[in-house]
Amino acid sequence: MRALLLLSLLSANPPTPAQAQKLAAQRAWEDLYLAWSSVDPKGYSQPDRRTIATSLLKGCEALASSDGVMAYSLGERAVLYDETAPGLRCLARTALATDQRGTAEDALRRGLEHFPKEGHFGLELGKLLLEDKDPQGALAALGKVPPRSPEAAKAKALMQKARSASSEESAAMAQARAIERRFTGETEDNKGSVQPASGSASTGLSYESGVASDGMRTRSNSRFVVKYFNNARDFGQRAEYEGRIVAALDEAHFHTRQVLGETREAPVDVILYTREEFRTHQGSALARMAAGLYSDGAIRINDAAELTQQTKATLVHEYVHAVVDDLVRAAEGGQRVPIWLNEGLAEYVEWRYLGSDKPPHALATRMRGAAQNGQLPRLSDMAGGALIQQRDPALAYGTSAVAVRELLNEGGPARLLELIREVGQGASFEEALRQRYGRGVAELEASVQATLSRR
Repeated sequence: MRALLLLSLLSANPPTPAQAQKLAAQRAWEDLYLAWSSVDPKGYSQPDRRTIATSLLKGCEALASSDGVMAYSLGERAVLYDETAPGLRCLARTALATDQRGTAEDALRRGLEHFPKEGHFGLELGKLLLEDKDPQGALAALGKVPPRSPEAAKAKALMQKARSASSEESAAMAQARAIERRFTGETEDNKGSVQPASGSASTGLSYESGVASDGMRTRSNSRFVVKYFNNARDFGQRAEYEGRIVAALDEAHFHTRQVLGETREAPVDVILYTREEFRTHQGSALARMAAGLYSDGAIRINDAAELTQQTKATLVHEYVHAVVDDLVRAAEGGQRVPIWLNEGLAEYVEWRYLGSDKPPHALATRMRGAAQNGQLPRLSDMAGGALIQQRDPALAYGTSAVAVRELLNEGGPARLLELIREVGQGASFEEALRQRYGRGVAELEASVQATLSRR
C-alpha cells in the first residue's frame, strides 16, 4: 500500500535526489527502488545522479547479507546512475550471491577497466574465471592487480594456480588436436580448429529490465532476451522471479560451455509461459507433451511460473538447440543437421546437467531391452521428423543421445561442433560423418545397438 501511494505521488513529477536521501535515511529500500526503477538517469544532472546513486548504493550494502535479490536490484540501479567502484563491487557481490555469474563478471570487468588501481576487481575476476575453467582469462585479470595493492599477495598465489591450469589445458588441447590431425590428414595446425568460448568477453552481460510494447515483461543482455507475461505481479514477486530467471539462464550458459566448450554467439529470445499461457499459444496437445521447445528462434518454456530443477534442465536442453542453430547459421539460411543429432546433443547435455552421462534408470532398462530385441528406433528414420511424434518419443530421444555420446567419446566436442558447422554450410551429413569419424549413419546405429545391448 505504501509503495503504491509513493508511486502515485511520484508519477506526475520525477522523484528528486532529496527524496532519495530521505528514503535511504528511513531505510525504506523497496520504496527507494520502486521510485527509481523506471526513471531515466538522463533526466538528471551529473551531481544529482551521484546523489541518487549514493542512496541506492546504501541500500545495496545494507541488504547484501540479508536480501540478495533486493540488494542486487538496488546495486544495479546505483551503477546505472553513477558507475563508482563501490557500486560495482556491491553489484558484483550481490550478483554472485543470487547466482548471476554473467552480471558479476561484467561488473568486475567494468571495475577493472575504469578503476585499474583497485586491486579488488582483478582479484575477484580472476577467482571467478578460474571457477569457470578459464585459466588464461584468469591470468590476464590477475596480472592487472597493482603490485603494491592489498590484494597483490593473493593475486600472486592465484596466478600460480592459473598458470598450472592453463598449462594442463594447453597440453590437453594440443594432444586432442594432434590426434584429430592424424585421423583427418590435416597438416596445418589451425585448419578446421574450433576456438573454445572464453570468459574474456567483456561487454553486454548485465541485464536490463523493461516492458515491451505487447505488455510482456522483459529482461535482456547480450546473451538472452527474456520475456514473460503476468506483469501484474507486485514488485517483490517480479524482482525475485527475474532474479531466479537470470540465475537459471546463466547456469544454462555456463553448463553448456563446460560440456561443449562453446556457447551461442547471438542473443536468443527466451519466452516463459505459465501452463495456461503455453496451452493458449502452442495448443493443448503440445502443452500436455512438451516441457518446452525451441521454435522460430526462441526458447519457449512450459509451466515456468515455478523454476523447478526439471524446468531448468529443459532450459538447458532448449538452449543447446539455440546453440546448434547458431552454429549452422540457421537465421542466414544454413542447412539443418539431422533431427536425431540436434535432439540427441540437447538431451545428452541435459543428462549431464542432471548429474549423469546416462539416461534415467527406467529408460536405460527399456533401451537395453529394445536393443537386445532389435527394436531400437533407427537414426536414419529420425533425420527429418520431430522426435516427439515418434511411436515412443522417450526411446527416440534416448537413442539419439546415446548416438551423440558415442561421437563425443570418440572425438570430443570440438570435432562434433565442426561437423555441425560443416553441414550447416551445405555438406552432405553422411559424407561429413564418414570424413570426420570414419563411419556412416548405419555403422553408428550398429555401434549404439551394441553399446546398449551390453548394458
